[in-house]
Amino acid sequence: MAVKTITIDLEAYERLSRLKDGDSFSQVIKKYLPAPGATAGDLLASLDAVEVSEETLEAADATIADRRNHPVREPRW
Repeated sequence: MAVKTITIDLEAYERLSRLKDGDSFSQVIKKYLPAPGATAGDLLASLDAVEVSEETLEAADATIADRRNHPVREPRW
């Protein structure tokens, strides 16, 4: 595994050290600073940039309507 040396001030070191609880510094950083795209907030932020065509919305509505009327969904006895 490749390693990289970083420099942090004493206050940052103390804060990070208090979070260790037996973990390595790398594990603590990964735990509290998740990778981009790893959270629901990241997903919501990326969805804000998505544009959905009217055609796609209409197709989704049609699929939902078809499923509502499917005999497996609503038994008719």
